[in-house]
Amino acid sequence: MGPRQNQEHLAQWMARHNNMPLERQQSELQKEPGFRQLPRQTQQRMLDRLTQLNNMPDQQRQRILERNEAMERLTPPQRQQWRDAMQQFSGLPPDRRRLVGRTFRDLRELPDQQRQAVLGSDRIRSQFTDQERSTLGSLLAVEPYLPAPHSTDNIPPGR
Repeated sequence: MGPRQNQEHLAQWMARHNNMPLERQQSELQKEPGFRQLPRQTQQRMLDRLTQLNNMPDQQRQRILERNEAMERLTPPQRQQWRDAMQQFSGLPPDRRRLVGRTFRDLRELPDQQRQAVLGSDRIRSQFTDQERSTLGSLLAVEPYLPAPHSTDNIPPGR
């Protein structure tokens, strides 16, 4: 869920609170309007995510914040398409998930017309199920709006 009108984005919030120790950041997060009205499980997930972000190397944290900002710019239907594709992707067995992720990264480097040709090729049809090809197509449909992943990422951005 993205920020509501007049709410700052995660990257802005993190920049404003960057020089604070984690405990103080957590306290500030808990003071944010609406935080206490969230379900306890959601509050804890947000606090845990803040801890994760603080424990990441700067470059990795920056990539995550850029991806988050890109997701904020997606239209609601695009965000739903991405969530659905990521749910399908996450449901794949680990070996298939690695293969689909690697293929996604390879295909996103190609121009759109060439991507479509590869997706429709006999090689891709024989290598992937209909569901896996559908997942790839959905991920690639939203991909132009997302920043490029770091070369060591094992899955599509947003996860």
